[in-house]
Amino acid sequence: MSFWPEFLLIAAVHLMAVASPGPDFAIVLRYAVRFGRRQALAASIGIGVAILLHVTWSLVGIAVLIQTTPWLFKVLSVCAAIYLAYIGVMALKSSAPTRVQTNTADTPAPIPSIKKAFIAGFITNGLNPKATLFFLSLFAVIISPLTPLSYKVIYGVYMAFATAAWFCMLSLLLTHEKVTRFLLQKGYWFDRVMGLVLLALAVHLIISSVNS
Repeated sequence: MSFWPEFLLIAAVHLMAVASPGPDFAIVLRYAVRFGRRQALAASIGIGVAILLHVTWSLVGIAVLIQTTPWLFKVLSVCAAIYLAYIGVMALKSSAPTRVQTNTADTPAPIPSIKKAFIAGFITNGLNPKATLFFLSLFAVIISPLTPLSYKVIYGVYMAFATAAWFCMLSLLLTHEKVTRFLLQKGYWFDRVMGLVLLALAVHLIISSVNS
């Protein structure tokens, strides 16, 4: 069978999905605004690595179990909602800087380590059951049952890499020098808005899981 037509279709669908606003976008935006480039890049890579988790679940059939077991889907949804709500509350507590320029005597706001930023991105995407269902639909509807496993693995690795690359590019744009200068003064407002967005996403997850 032909590899490229199927691959290009998957790449197009995935691009539309990853570019749409959601928890991943919100967490990268918050880390870029609040903590800087390195943390935002680490969170972006964490999101990309988590894609491999969803792909693996889809390949081995766990995604089908999640879809056909309502209580498991609800548990994952609640866990994701609690985590998003926690991050949202932390974001809402962001305060305005006392000075735009700080000296070494100032006490800087605590910045999460690269590891913690990576884990935050990984958990945000990895706990999202809707991401799992998206990849399940992708593998069930677009990818032919006749597609060799090696091709499916290539698709999965590509989507993980493309996701990380997309959010890394977003991180670089958001932490550009001119943008950074602006965010030093007004970034806490973006942080608060992202807090509201994350809380709204958490509520949406809870409501959708209850109604499912």
